[in-house]
Amino acid sequence: MDADLLPPESTKDAPAAFHAASCYAFIDRVHHGDNCEVLASMPAESVDLVVTSPPYDDLRTYGGHSWDFYGVAWLLKRVLKPGGVLVWNVADATKDGTESGNSMRQALHFQALGLNLHDTMVYQQCGTGAKGSNLAYWQEWEYMFVLSKGRPKSVERLTFPRINSGVGERGGVGQKGEIRKRPESEVSVRSNVWRIPHDGENSHPAPFPLQLAKDHIFSWSKPGDVVLDPFAGSGTTLRAAKDLNRHYIGIEINEDYLSIINQRLAQDVLALA
Repeated sequence: MDADLLPPESTKDAPAAFHAASCYAFIDRVHHGDNCEVLASMPAESVDLVVTSPPYDDLRTYGGHSWDFYGVAWLLKRVLKPGGVLVWNVADATKDGTESGNSMRQALHFQALGLNLHDTMVYQQCGTGAKGSNLAYWQEWEYMFVLSKGRPKSVERLTFPRINSGVGERGGVGQKGEIRKRPESEVSVRSNVWRIPHDGENSHPAPFPLQLAKDHIFSWSKPGDVVLDPFAGSGTTLRAAKDLNRHYIGIEINEDYLSIINQRLAQDVLALA
């Protein structure tokens, strides 16, 4: 990596007040430019959560822009706070009859940098139609690697109502012979396979659902935290962060998307789904 991408030592040991003032110049804004350059200018350990879906395997041109995975990976670790979480939503292209395998290689590289692979989750797409060829089963899911800088400091697992049969682990027969049922208010924790409907119209070539971004932000951060998307695209992560009362930082190199992002952020806060 270029030497000018390395964090200055004075930033590493600066007092908390300096970090707060420096971070203030970045939060609740969309920054137009190369993500490595913007990330390198941010104070170290200033972000609580990263939720992003980078371009992968050259499946789309994105206006002819390229990016440096290794530089972005190092810099994301640098800006994450201790206990911060990185959600990396990616998939593999199939070329000449073989999958690239780049998704898992990227996850292992984050591990080699010192991040924990906290969970390997699956985003099962619905409403978009499966994709593939006649030579293999069709693809309808993507990886969501959840990586953390140490132990995650904020974990709020999502749940769903549980339908009870009346007999089970905490049900059964009572002391007087009565059938004891679990209260209908009891809930189960969701699995790490998330089936989320497609949002519908979105001018970005590879959007991911607003609900997916919201669910991760709810799971791995608290109100007032700073959420970063270094591949802001159409602004889905930023919109979700604003809806959930988090600060946001967006980076986008394609100028065509800046007006779309700003329009979405200018809308009234959406009802929590």
